[in-house]
Amino acid sequence: MSFTPRNLVRFGLTAALLSTTALAACGGESGEAAGEAGESAAISENQDTAAMSGEDEGEMAGASGEMGEGEGGEGEGGEAGGHDTGSLERHNRLAFMRGHVEAGLALYRAGAVEPASVHMMHPVSETHAAEREGLDELGFKSNLFVNISEALEAGTASDEIESQLKEAEENLADMADQAGGDPVEILDFLMETTLEEYRIGVVDGEIVNAGEYQDAFGFVRVASDYAADLEGEDGDAVRAELARLQAMWPEAPVPGSDPAPVSEIAAQVARVQLELSGLR
Repeated sequence: MSFTPRNLVRFGLTAALLSTTALAACGGESGEAAGEAGESAAISENQDTAAMSGEDEGEMAGASGEMGEGEGGEGEGGEAGGHDTGSLERHNRLAFMRGHVEAGLALYRAGAVEPASVHMMHPVSETHAAEREGLDELGFKSNLFVNISEALEAGTASDEIESQLKEAEENLADMADQAGGDPVEILDFLMETTLEEYRIGVVDGEIVNAGEYQDAFGFVRVASDYAADLEGEDGDAVRAELARLQAMWPEAPVPGSDPAPVSEIAAQVARVQLELSGLR
């Protein structure tokens, strides 16, 4: 059997991920630490092997590899990775906001009104104004999101305003088409942000920050939309791995959800990014 550079990437990543699984099975504190070490090895192997793949496969970002300016997990005051989201390129800022809205809408439709209202503040509050810089010219329907936020505050059932919720999703999708940007780069940003926020949200197998756990869910949901138009077998492979990643959350990330281990999320994010490498 002949091995292409891409096959070698997969071989190295698979070996590292199998090592992660075996080490984590040891149990206890030592098993958990070993699992984290294996996770890091998987990501490192993913990055290092891709760097050797040359022009045939292009460069590949690892699950915790290079991040663009201001990219990462959300912090207080609408920050991503400790940086002002206003410093992100507009298409990434929009993707970031879409992730929060997607999480909020999923929670709202599942009847989790209080956590939904927090995520739905991103399109309307002054705290998150930097995220919305330059979005009006893309056709942002700010009044629509204000109406949804007010309905949440009033305790209105989601099915009573479902048409508005769908309109909001369509508005953001149309804006994304207008904003442009390289979908592969946007997907990498979303994957990196997903993993960073998940690591904040889940510690030692428990949800310690429900908002960040929910954010990660929303970023994966939105990533599926950005991946919809990827072409060829590589595009199909990206969508398949994203579907597997999405399946690691419940239908909606409601309070009391049973989270997947961080190491498993990290491994699946790495698989998504591996498939993205074929599109560079």
